[in-house]
Amino acid sequence: MTTSTSSSVAERIDDLLAKHDILLFMKGVPAAPQCGFSQAVVQIMGQLGVRYAAVNVLADDDIREGIKAHANWPTIPQLYVKGEFIGGCDIVRELFASGELRQLIADQGLG
Repeated sequence: MTTSTSSSVAERIDDLLAKHDILLFMKGVPAAPQCGFSQAVVQIMGQLGVRYAAVNVLADDDIREGIKAHANWPTIPQLYVKGEFIGGCDIVRELFASGELRQLIADQGLG
């Protein structure tokens, strides 16, 4: 039973990543982040001015735990571009400060 649950969560995550070019798994929603780290990434995305989708992990415990396993990354938020895990808050901040995040998004034709 656990295996089928795990695989269905993994499939849901894969489906989400396939549907959205830029996807942020976060606590809360962009209009009302529920933690400072999620808020920081939302602010960065706003400064970049790119469209992105967000998944509120607080609304779905399966996704909240499943995304940590998916990326082998223990914390939320998690930012993905074209299905590739970019990083959590600290990495996103560093990439934004260096200009690498804007370039990565532009290189994917999304900026």
